[in-house]
Amino acid sequence: MEKTQASLMTGAEGIVECLKIEEISKVFCVPGESYLPLLDGIYDEPDIALYSARHEGGASFMAEGYAKASGKPGVVMATRGVGASNLSIGVHTAYQDSTPMVVFIGQVSREVREREGFQEVNLQEMFRYTAKWAVEINEAKRVPELVQRAFRVAQTGRPGPVIISLPEDILKEKAVMNFGPKVIKPKPKPADSEIQEIEKLLKGAERPLIIAGGGVKAARAEDDFLSFVEQAGLPVLTAFRRHDVFPHHHEQFMGHLGLGTHPEIKKTLQEADVLFVLGSRLSEVTTQNYQFPQPRQRLIHIDIDAETIGKVFTPDIGVVADAKEALKGLQMIKGNEEWKDWSVQRRTAYEQAANIHASQDSSIYQQVYSSLIEDLPQGAMISNDAGNFAGWLHAYYPFRQKNTYIGPTSGAMGYGMPAALGAKLAHPDRPVISLSGDGGFMMTMQEMETAVRYRIPVIALVFNNQSYGTIRMHQEIHHPGRVMGTSLSDADFARYAESMGAIGIVVKGGTEFKAALSKALSQEKPAVIDIKCDAEQISVGKTIQQIREQSITYNK
Repeated sequence: MEKTQASLMTGAEGIVECLKIEEISKVFCVPGESYLPLLDGIYDEPDIALYSARHEGGASFMAEGYAKASGKPGVVMATRGVGASNLSIGVHTAYQDSTPMVVFIGQVSREVREREGFQEVNLQEMFRYTAKWAVEINEAKRVPELVQRAFRVAQTGRPGPVIISLPEDILKEKAVMNFGPKVIKPKPKPADSEIQEIEKLLKGAERPLIIAGGGVKAARAEDDFLSFVEQAGLPVLTAFRRHDVFPHHHEQFMGHLGLGTHPEIKKTLQEADVLFVLGSRLSEVTTQNYQFPQPRQRLIHIDIDAETIGKVFTPDIGVVADAKEALKGLQMIKGNEEWKDWSVQRRTAYEQAANIHASQDSSIYQQVYSSLIEDLPQGAMISNDAGNFAGWLHAYYPFRQKNTYIGPTSGAMGYGMPAALGAKLAHPDRPVISLSGDGGFMMTMQEMETAVRYRIPVIALVFNNQSYGTIRMHQEIHHPGRVMGTSLSDADFARYAESMGAIGIVVKGGTEFKAALSKALSQEKPAVIDIKCDAEQISVGKTIQQIREQSITYNK
């Protein structure tokens, strides 16, 4: 796109022009009087759809989920300090998940700044540690410069959220504005010498292993990655909540590095002598509490962000590159036959660990996830909250296609259903199912009204065990039998959904769930399936009683 002619515009009109240049078609918000001129500017733009949520936290999760699913920046707006505080959970999620997001927050007028005006907060200081960049626009003429810079910062290097503080009066102020073209993301590639060093280190390995992360997804390089893995014959583990970066039914897939990782998957990680990390920041969960790489393991680390490489673990080879460009250079690498026996062995171990073994006598969790595996259509997308209910998803659900999973590496509760709304808006032709516990679902369940109002037909599964289950599990581990603050009442989520105009179904068994899922999939309406669960089955492998007995024995 060529640069536009200089134009006389208000600050609000300038921001809308920046949105148009970046081809932003969807904006999320809770409206506020501090940025009404910006809302009014969007009113006149038929190509920009605005989605007004019921809470800023829900709006920010919708924007974050939309960004993950679409590959475009999520845009969300809120008012001053109170709205900023409410949406901060989505900003933190976008930061830890490396999701591009641009956040516009209203601010008090310049004439009353630093007087603790109504709802005034220093937004730059507030978001200093949870955003890539935070800026306040204090002159209307600088709108193009700073807003276009914000979109560049949000999308380049390691993607993330950017905060733009908007003093109310600059939105009405007029200035002559000049706009640059749409952001083109740089795509650095490895040097030939770096590719040669990687090939040399891999050729000397006996048990090399790839850990693939969000950088592959951000670069839209899943197909290139699959081609490289097949050419090189390398086994693959996926980083925490990056399930869909590689097809699980492929013979080179060895598992997912998450919370409660199966011992056999950890064994694969333990036995590897070279770890090839592609597009992952090697988070606490992915590295199993920073246990891996171990000192004896050689490390190759490719990431688009120079600060990520060596941040925790010093690599033998560290390369700053876009994942897609790196994979183009890596296609020349051929595998060794001696890797094959180990790969086959570890794949067999994974398949045994990932077999869900569901029957009528199984827990309702096993029956539900077995039904999801059997009954969800091809291309269905899944989002989830934090919670022990997701342990079954991580352990058993086989993601077979790219861009079918939306989840928070930040571990945010309340994420699943609002993020599903964003994902459905990005892919309206695909079924989208959110998974939540009753604790997390109730944190943002008001967005079911948003789903009904905008006719966004997502299916929300609520694993209702009347408990903050994950915290209850840790409570039983450390303080067995001393339950405090983790018990909840049995809320009727189905009736709530019906009161909002959505489908509401109560499920108490696996057969009932199959019928409920079939009904929800057949109707183009938002739906809530309230799955009644027993808190005793607190995790994939343990009951509360088993945890108590182990804890008491350990503490004797």
